Amino acid sequence: MEFILRKWQPEDARDLAEAADNPKIAGNLRNVFPNPYRLEDAEWFINDCISKGDEAQSLQITRAIVVDGKAAGGIGITVKDDVFAKSAELGYWLCEDYWRQGITSRAVKMICKEAFEKFDIVRIFAEPFDYNAGSRGVLEKAGFTYEGTMRNGIYKNGKVHSYCVYSLLREEADL
Repeated sequence: MEFILRKWQPEDARDLAEAADNPKIAGNLRNVFPNPYRLEDAEWFINDCISKGDEAQSLQITRAIVVDGKAAGGIGITVKDDVFAKSAELGYWLCEDYWRQGITSRAVKMICKEAFEKFDIVRIFAEPFDYNAGSRGVLEKAGFTYEGTMRNGIYKNGKVHSYCVYSLLREEADL
């Protein structure tokens, strides 16, 4: 299935709110991702992405995953700080209608390439919850290496769970 990655636009808010309003998506993301996901949440998120931008001095890249002309998901990379200044964190989600179609793994490759070209980083990492086999598969298909499981490292929906760490090093990336 064809898709593009592009900067978020204010007119994406309705599509974003519709695509993101799914407890299956929220259940696999950090608590900052609201559930239910309302239009106001979408507007706030898009405005935040636009205001932070991704000009040369910005330490993040955020993109809409656009399928059939509609924002159907989001993907972003944020450079960390302090002793982690050479690492960046990857996060993503996609509307359930488009799961298992190869979109997310291709989007991950695209944004990682952009991040390695833009930032002075050596590593991109992601931390999917251990029970999220789909996201773990996305990372593996995109060339990420499983580094380990952080046992009982998260608290989500009233339960303690483990999460996994995956990474892609600059020299492993398809640049």
